[in-house]
Amino acid sequence: MMGGLKAKHQRLVLVVIALVALIGAGLLAASALRNQASYFYVPTQMAEDPPAPGQAVRLGGMVQEGSLKTMSDGITITFLVGDGDVTVPVRFAGILPDLFVEGSGVVAEGKLDASGTFVADNLLAKHDENYVPRELQDMTEHQKNQVVAETEAGA
Repeated sequence: MMGGLKAKHQRLVLVVIALVALIGAGLLAASALRNQASYFYVPTQMAEDPPAPGQAVRLGGMVQEGSLKTMSDGITITFLVGDGDVTVPVRFAGILPDLFVEGSGVVAEGKLDASGTFVADNLLAKHDENYVPRELQDMTEHQKNQVVAETEAGA
């Protein structure tokens, strides 16, 4: 292939080919990541500069007290996510995370529809640093430490 070139020139051609391949792979990876990235919005940002309908984004905020309603199908729920200033209506059909309750933090992954309702595909419930699993709520501190120690010993 490079029989007519000197060794020095052969190395130079190989380095150039390697650089072109490396740059091409980097551009391809960057393009794939850009297509997969989902932007994060809080309700105020979504109200001021909403994403294009159908664009995959994440909406984070607090589930407003008294806003959680189950639709007649028994699977779909609606609620409001707020940040203290603005609220965004959210619709979700599926199994709710265990930590999902009114007044708690939530990150909803989905798309804004043409009517301004955020249609969530996935909900991620957030808890505060004082979270205690239901199984440990009624235990004393000593009992909790025993359960944790036994769990770690068995792992």
